[in-house]
Amino acid sequence: MKNIFLLALILSLFFSCDTNDGVRMIEINGGHKVWTKKIGDNPDIKLLLLHGGPGATHEYFKILDQYFPQENIEYYYYDQFGSFNSDPSNNPSDWTIDRFVEEVETVRKELGLTSSNFYLLGHSWGGLLAMEYALKYQQNIKGLIISNMMASIPDYNNFASNVLGPQMPADVLAEIREFEESKDYGNPRYMELLIPHHYEEHVLRIPADKWPEEVNNAFANINQEMYVAMQGPSEFGASGLLEFWDVKDRLSEIKTPTLVIGATHDTMDPDHMEWMSNEFPNGSFLLCEQGSHMAMWDDPDVYAQGLIDFVKKGQ
Repeated sequence: MKNIFLLALILSLFFSCDTNDGVRMIEINGGHKVWTKKIGDNPDIKLLLLHGGPGATHEYFKILDQYFPQENIEYYYYDQFGSFNSDPSNNPSDWTIDRFVEEVETVRKELGLTSSNFYLLGHSWGGLLAMEYALKYQQNIKGLIISNMMASIPDYNNFASNVLGPQMPADVLAEIREFEESKDYGNPRYMELLIPHHYEEHVLRIPADKWPEEVNNAFANINQEMYVAMQGPSEFGASGLLEFWDVKDRLSEIKTPTLVIGATHDTMDPDHMEWMSNEFPNGSFLLCEQGSHMAMWDDPDVYAQGLIDFVKKGQ
């Protein structure tokens, strides 16, 4: 009997110490832990993915599983502190750009990513975070990808108000504005209007009832408290802690080779993102002509091939 228990213990240790499908929990400042998952093995290309939100999850990046493995790209899914697979965070003092930048730096160190192989991709809020990280730690990055994110929240708010809003039927926009002015964001009618007129036009250009499970999960698992505090409750611009964030005048400081990805139908202004690519001293631009904010899903071949070409160009 003793030998059976010993065998069971050995087997449990073996399987628990196995790669565990590449999953690793990393301890960050404060003793909290964040979830990462490694896929692939390439000493020269290691790509860390920063999801949006704030407070969403890595899940919507899973479309890249259809492209990266066959190209021998090593990549890391990562749920930021407060996101679904990582330790929870309900303390607003943790919801600062500076703290998130230091978190990314801790994750980089723990994963052993270096200036010879470290590529950083940030999408939406993750793009904001990637820019801030590069402004402080660009010496650690081999290549930077800013996906579907502008360099100014005030400019984003202007684009949402002056360009995206007027594209809607006037009566629809007026009703949405009424809900927002009364802060009645929980009214079912608010989402009833936004889904066909905003989400299916500018977030993901697929009928909402056919959205991929990975995208639905990323939204369903969002840290809503963090999201509202930082982004704000409205889907027409930001009104939270990020409302006045702007690094337009600092992009030229980032000398790292940088790819900016925009999309024709994005919630973010594609012209602004093309302008950003010219502000980076070593910038380039990829336009997903069929895509929206989730261009990895509604223009996936263009999006993925652009990423692949960029990281392989550095080899």
